[in-house]
Amino acid sequence: MADKNGPDETGKTGPGEQGRPDIRDDDLERRRQKLEATLATRRPDRREGGEGARSSSTAGYGQALKLSSEFIAGIAVGAGLGWAIDRMAGTSPWGLIVFLLLGFGAGILNVLRSAGVVADQGLKASDKAADKPEKEK
Repeated sequence: MADKNGPDETGKTGPGEQGRPDIRDDDLERRRQKLEATLATRRPDRREGGEGARSSSTAGYGQALKLSSEFIAGIAVGAGLGWAIDRMAGTSPWGLIVFLLLGFGAGILNVLRSAGVVADQGLKASDKAADKPEKEK
């Protein structure tokens, strides 16, 4: 039979649930308002609307343009060098093929470095030198 709180025994998981106090709607509303106030103080620069969403999507387009141009530049430089070597040495498709593949690899490496996935070579060498213990005399 149903009581004033709802259907009889619905949603109860076991004997441990009977001693637990009921949470009232006004308590939930008070906690929700407190959470909203806390979040508002932590992010004061965000405004209602879409200004933040527009600037983040613009930054995403800028990052995509940067990464794609780095990739295309690597391929273009490799193809240009291969074509120039073929013209000078007379090794017609081989220079272009080899340097096009090298340019493709360089383009991928440039994209990975720009995205922060691969560290720069200069930083790696300085980190290794700092980690080496000094030789005893």
